[in-house]
Amino acid sequence: MSESKTIVVASTNEGKIREFRQMLEPRGYTVKSLADLSDMPEIEENGTTFAENAVIKAEAVTSRYGIMAVSDDSGLEIDAFNKEPGVHSARWLGHDTPYSEKNRIILEKMKGIENRTCRYVCAIAITRPDEEPVVFEDTVECTIAYEPSGENGFGYDPIIFYPPYGKTMADMDKDEKNGISHRGKAVRAMEEWLKNHA
Repeated sequence: MSESKTIVVASTNEGKIREFRQMLEPRGYTVKSLADLSDMPEIEENGTTFAENAVIKAEAVTSRYGIMAVSDDSGLEIDAFNKEPGVHSARWLGHDTPYSEKNRIILEKMKGIENRTCRYVCAIAITRPDEEPVVFEDTVECTIAYEPSGENGFGYDPIIFYPPYGKTMADMDKDEKNGISHRGKAVRAMEEWLKNHA
């Protein structure tokens, strides 16, 4: 894993890793994940912001293996829920609760609520040996749909409606989604940085 074009994504989330591969492999990067590092201990995400958690995860890989790592911490902020689930998006209602159930509960809680604004937030951290972490952060403004729709994407995507396209994130194809998503925008900022630093 010493090749300069290898990036380790500090995640085991298959949907997230797939999106990184879709965006970075066409540009010549080999994307590996925590699943490829068999002796990596579990990383405790105890930051209070997306940026803090992203740095914690990437730093854990860099400090253990002495290689460049990238980590994304992302989640959903629902304004009517005081920006919850926020940094707890993956753990909200329990790690083992399927997203279909999480989405059903959100829609149930949103019944009768007029303010359906929400956003996806993504912070991407790059860490390298003996260097300060670099963080790229971006958002995409959306609303909570009234019912799930779509088979693409992952997580909360079936209930996240993007008004300019008139469809949920899960109804978009990968190019549509990567073009406007919080992760897509943060990855493009990261790519610009990588051109000059990696």
